[in-house]
Amino acid sequence: MSVRVNTAGGDIGTSRVVLRAVLTVVVVVFALWLIYLLRQPLTWIFIAAFITVALSGPINFLSRRMRRGFAVAIVYVCLILAPFALIALLVPPIVEQANNLVQNLPEYAEDVTQFVNENDRLRQLQDDYDITGKLEEEAAKLPGRLGEAAGVLSDIGFGLVNSIFATVTILVLSLFMGSSGRRFLDTWARRYPPDREAWMRNLFERIGNAIGNYMAGALLQATIAGVTSYLMLLILGIDYALPLAVIVFVLDLLPLVGATLGAIVVGIVTLFSDFPVDTLIWAVFAIIYQQVENNVIQPRIQSRALQLDPLVVLIAVLFGSALAGVLGALLAIPVAASIQITIHEYLALRRADGAPPPPPEAEAAAQM
Repeated sequence: MSVRVNTAGGDIGTSRVVLRAVLTVVVVVFALWLIYLLRQPLTWIFIAAFITVALSGPINFLSRRMRRGFAVAIVYVCLILAPFALIALLVPPIVEQANNLVQNLPEYAEDVTQFVNENDRLRQLQDDYDITGKLEEEAAKLPGRLGEAAGVLSDIGFGLVNSIFATVTILVLSLFMGSSGRRFLDTWARRYPPDREAWMRNLFERIGNAIGNYMAGALLQATIAGVTSYLMLLILGIDYALPLAVIVFVLDLLPLVGATLGAIVVGIVTLFSDFPVDTLIWAVFAIIYQQVENNVIQPRIQSRALQLDPLVVLIAVLFGSALAGVLGALLAIPVAASIQITIHEYLALRRADGAPPPPPEAEAAAQM
């Protein structure tokens, strides 16, 4: 007697599995493609959310002393006026020094010529190639070429208009998130059972505190860098000490490389002062200060705020800068801290639910 095996059901089940896998791949690819198309508004939303969380600390502080609406208005007005204050402080000395450089460039070229003529080896190169003659010729033409910069300024103007539009959009999004974002998160959390709701609220609170603490620590660290640089520039008698200190303050907000960039900018300015004395003194000061900042100031400030391993900080900054440039480097550390907090809280939730303990490497990653 022969036995017939019914394979129709198995074929149907296999077809369903294959169809489900194909549909999953198509949906994932479509979602990634859609995210790529919407990358600019999604980036704006992400930045607006970061600003909202970062400003929640000052807003909550002022809300204890006045109505929340006034507190929100004060904080956002200060945020909007800060770039204009920086522009008013930095642009006039930059324009003045640029004009002085253009007007005095022929004189600088003559000084170079005199220096070359007093050196035998350089004088031989001058006789062969007439380097200084060409330099003086180009320097004399430079003041008349300033009008050619109109096209460049026009391009800068279009870029500035686009940047202003993006900034206004981000600020409006941040205002709406500040007024209704917390209610949205609370509504979302209430959809789950009480224990899961409490877990989600704790997660939101920890992430918000981490981002706020990071911003406060970064501002404190940059303030220390700006004040110490200002005092040193006053001691050296460098012109425009306050604008230079503000540049150091702004650049010091960039993780890892900001202090070095600020020191280089100020070091270039000292070349036009009492060279080489001022430049050498500033270089020694910058090296000593960066060691103190990297080993004393920054660990004390940020260890309490984020408790991130230095290797994680470096990798986050590298990835963030590669993805979104300077903005990515600024946001990389709080994003890494948020991911770390989420992993830590998720592992704690699994342990509370009676799940088997996570592997040691996962626990170590959450504690980094």
